Amino acid sequence: MKILVTGAAGFIGSSLSVRLLERGDEVVGIDNLNDYYDVNLKLARLERLKKYANFKFIKCEIADRQSMEELFTKEQFQRVMHLAAQAGVRYSITNPHAYIDSNIVGFLNILEGCRYNNVEHLAYASSSSVYGANTTMPFSTHDNVDHPVSLYAASKKANELMAHTYSHLYNLPTTGLRFFTVYGPWGRPDMSLFMFTRNIIEGKPIDVFNNGNHRRDFTYVDDIVEGVIRVIDKPAQGDPNWSGNNPDSASSHAPYRVYNIGNNNPVHLLTFIETLEKCLGRSAIKNMLPLQAGDVPDTYADVSDLVADLGYKPATLLEDGIKNFVEWYKKFYRIN
Repeated sequence: MKILVTGAAGFIGSSLSVRLLERGDEVVGIDNLNDYYDVNLKLARLERLKKYANFKFIKCEIADRQSMEELFTKEQFQRVMHLAAQAGVRYSITNPHAYIDSNIVGFLNILEGCRYNNVEHLAYASSSSVYGANTTMPFSTHDNVDHPVSLYAASKKANELMAHTYSHLYNLPTTGLRFFTVYGPWGRPDMSLFMFTRNIIEGKPIDVFNNGNHRRDFTYVDDIVEGVIRVIDKPAQGDPNWSGNNPDSASSHAPYRVYNIGNNNPVHLLTFIETLEKCLGRSAIKNMLPLQAGDVPDTYADVSDLVADLGYKPATLLEDGIKNFVEWYKKFYRIN
């Protein structure tokens, strides 16, 4: 198939593109290569992709309406995996406009591109952050998620609402994927595993928020990619049994679905740090801090729909995933 991957220089986007290219799909990757974090890392991810003859990279901004219209008209994609977004919970508190530009305006441009160019299926990244103030565990896509605690989370919830509207109005199949704390090789420098590894190696303190009492459903990047590919290959369909009298948040009469992709096994942050210390053979200097604004204490994914509909459940052990990341980090940064 001919597939558009937005955010192709990103953590998940680059890993997904490799898998799609290796199975023979034609991939057009776009990214704006912004400086939210080290651009050199993004360029290095792209270098992995440029060796494939069936890959084309275009630098562009999803919030640029004209650029998106021209891209969709020219390329005529069959499927779209939309991963480009302004990420980060804490950054959304200090830079809110970046989230509206990228996550709202940019997503609208993607929806319009799909609408007018007969795209067969739009899959897009949502986030576990949408569960916000919810406390019933594990988090289920069938639960109401109307109480976000960060603008980032609100923008992702908005994406799901916008997608449903286009599924309803234009019969566009859309599937939203709520990712749970993705980690692994080629990861983002603003995420905990990357920051912890760097600081432990350099003998610097690590900031441990909520005094280490967080629990996170850490999900290995290869597991995320496998789930994404299965979703791309199975366009959403309407549920004939859906009822407005008892509306289900995860489905619709329209071709619309939402899934969690998580490890279904939450881990305490201190356990996560201990595992990293073992892999590095060094102890961390911990700077214990309170819960930060916008953060949720725990995440825990109910993936029963993913198993039932797509026959898949993430299963990479935390020890293996962190070990793989540490090996990649040392090789990439040439650390003995």
